[in-house]
Amino acid sequence: MLSSTAVGFGPLTEVHAASASREWWRSAVIYQIYPRSFRDANGDGVGDLPGITAELHHIAELGVDAIWLSPFYASPQRDAGYDVSDYCDVDPLFGTLEDFDALSTAARSLGLRVIVDLVPNHCSSEHALFQAALAAGPGSAERDMFLFRDGRGEHGEFPPNNWESHFGGPAWTRVTEPDGTPGQWYAHLFDSTQPDFNWDNRAVAAEFERILRFWLERGVDGFRVDVAHSLVKAAGLPDWGGRADGASSPGFPGHLAPMFGQPGLKGVYRRWREVLAEYGADKILCAEANVDPLPRMAEWVASGQQHQAFNFRYLSAPFAPGPLRGVIDESLSAFDAVGAPTTWVLSNHDVVRHATRLGLTEGDLASGDGIGAGGPTPNVTLGRARARAASLFMLGLPGSAYLYQGEELGLVDNLDIAPHERQDPTFHRTGGERVGRDGCRVPLPWTSSGPAYGFSPSGASWLPQPGLWAELARDAQAADPASHLSLYREALGLRREHDLGAGSLAWADELSVGGVLAFVNGTILVMLNLGCAPVELPPGEVLASSAPVGNALGPGEAVWLRF
Repeated sequence: MLSSTAVGFGPLTEVHAASASREWWRSAVIYQIYPRSFRDANGDGVGDLPGITAELHHIAELGVDAIWLSPFYASPQRDAGYDVSDYCDVDPLFGTLEDFDALSTAARSLGLRVIVDLVPNHCSSEHALFQAALAAGPGSAERDMFLFRDGRGEHGEFPPNNWESHFGGPAWTRVTEPDGTPGQWYAHLFDSTQPDFNWDNRAVAAEFERILRFWLERGVDGFRVDVAHSLVKAAGLPDWGGRADGASSPGFPGHLAPMFGQPGLKGVYRRWREVLAEYGADKILCAEANVDPLPRMAEWVASGQQHQAFNFRYLSAPFAPGPLRGVIDESLSAFDAVGAPTTWVLSNHDVVRHATRLGLTEGDLASGDGIGAGGPTPNVTLGRARARAASLFMLGLPGSAYLYQGEELGLVDNLDIAPHERQDPTFHRTGGERVGRDGCRVPLPWTSSGPAYGFSPSGASWLPQPGLWAELARDAQAADPASHLSLYREALGLRREHDLGAGSLAWADELSVGGVLAFVNGTILVMLNLGCAPVELPPGEVLASSAPVGNALGPGEAVWLRF
């Protein structure tokens, strides 16, 4: 991009122009609700739909545009609801369809749109379709709904290929046939209780069109598509020597992974866009597609594909000026090239919360599965301070942003969950070698005192809450103008007021030195100091800051200035 001098603090390097398109999803802030950990209304220790409805006003007051609900469908709950046994019903653990309708009505009355999770790669082994496949036997139409294959070896005793599960161990399980003999194997990229669908079978596509219509007719505004890049597998299911998650590794570039990013997916999502369009122009699809490089990820949101894709590159970028600027430039370039918005995200239900990650000392790395008591120990004070700065910086970027429940409170992971309390299948499938994701899924603290910090009237909690929750609870932060919660409210209000989501981005080159990142979005200058020394602020009105500022911005701090 060309540079131009547009303001009093030096030349600007223009990277992204303001959006002329005004669809809501291009600039929306979307708040992820993890139902089992949000709010428990009936006292069983697990969050539910009535609990969400009761607290929705707090989310509306935060200033977001939509909520995204992680799975609440009928499920044995072996993977926290991502093992679905009935896509068109609510699990009794969470309530009823009537409870969902009440939640939707309440959300609309508060100005919130509702996006629901969709899990099309796999279902629960208790799903009626998979049970029918087991009963029908090899070669049947029922088995062709899934990826059943004969095993290798003289007696079929070895898996059909060498694929590994994301949760550890082989991605194949052998069944016992109806006559009692060892039989075929079925593929499961995740837990053995989550068989993968065969998306080469038109009947699978028809089933999911039915599911889409069921929820669209109940008024949902869109779908977050779980592992959207994995539905279609390469013909012949060839061996793969790379990473189980398909990320690039030496000698195994991610674009060659046979279980991810296959060309046939484009036809699936093109058809889904047509289905959504029947229910209005404002219904959306958001892809959870963890693929690299960024131009390849942008293929998921090209014309006729999904509307948004999660930007995992941004989430995983080091908290350093070079990597952050690099991923912002690459993201805006890649997504602008296909006419799609860039999304920004720092936390979700599958990764270590950013208030924990950013509290790690130089050289400590948090795996995507979580940190346990034996892992690196984050500095909570440092992590939460950096998280404030990282969040303020992110919310100043043009595009759409996703927030994960509790990040507005600066919540950190619970590192002290005992082995017998852990529920993530990753922990159990790897014999504890991988800690799993329980630490970031701990139920929210609503009150600084009372049963389960206000999460449940009985005091029950499906995962243990740390004692730190007392000082981080929503009621403790609500009236404190210096709290994490107050910063989010302020930033989200200003973001909407100044239309930053639909705005532009130009780097302020003379200010982006000494570890500082500074960019202009409209009339707002956003600065993040990632250096070791305070830096002088240019003239302007301070609109928001991650820490009190005078004439200088301290290390690990961020500020918004109106110039």
